[in-house]
Amino acid sequence: MVGGKGLGARTLRLYLPLGFFLVAMLFPFYWMAITSIKPNRELYSQKIMPLIVHQPTLTHYIELFDGTNFLTWTYNTMLVAVVTTVISLVLGVMVGYPLARMNFPGAAIVAIGVAATYLVPQPLLFIPMADIINRLDLGNTLSAVMLTYPTLLIPFCAWLLMGYFKSVPRELEEAARIDGASRFQAMMRVVLPLCTPGLLSAGIFAFTLAQNEFLYALIFLTKSEVRTVPVGAITELIRGDVFYWGQLMAAALLGSIPVAIIYSFFVDYYVAGLTAGSVKN
Repeated sequence: MVGGKGLGARTLRLYLPLGFFLVAMLFPFYWMAITSIKPNRELYSQKIMPLIVHQPTLTHYIELFDGTNFLTWTYNTMLVAVVTTVISLVLGVMVGYPLARMNFPGAAIVAIGVAATYLVPQPLLFIPMADIINRLDLGNTLSAVMLTYPTLLIPFCAWLLMGYFKSVPRELEEAARIDGASRFQAMMRVVLPLCTPGLLSAGIFAFTLAQNEFLYALIFLTKSEVRTVPVGAITELIRGDVFYWGQLMAAALLGSIPVAIIYSFFVDYYVAGLTAGSVKN
């Protein structure tokens, strides 16, 4: 009886809330999946329950690959996301490490400035960014977004890595310096390996934001062959007041797969990096 009461209380306190949040989080993906395999007659029929598929079909996926440049958009998205993530991490380390590990006049002001830069709304920056891109004649090139995305990502990466760098004991770095290592060697061989969870969490965030970014890609990439998935799907699968829901949901579902795979492999490091609690003195 005691065991039954304990199980019932645990169910009410733990499993029911977890089940509710699990269903709430997975429901959008379920909706995308069933919409992408429904024939049009089921999509627009009011007599059929929207959460059930009676005659699944892959027509929308075939039309997505044959009627649009989805594969090109996917390649562009992955290329931009990877290059932007690498740039943001490298420059984020270059900004965050000296602010966290070195004492120099104005360090606190610079750190506040980095955090404040991240808080600037994106719509306020796209006008001067567009002017710079036009002056450099980089319109309709992937270089345009590769150069503008880091302006959003570097401040966050630097801010996140600063907290993680501060959690590494200074004694370890000083011991390496005493053994003859330069500051750069101590950073590369001592500090950065201990901050791997923080680097992964910052990299996942940068990759996710670069892959899903819409505003800059919409402004700078107007040709179909250079568009990314978010912009290509919206601009070419919504024509006037006609929404190609099946193809839209297929594109959204396929576009979310890379991020889901990355999170599934690095979720432990991602959580550790956000909590910044895996390095102990």
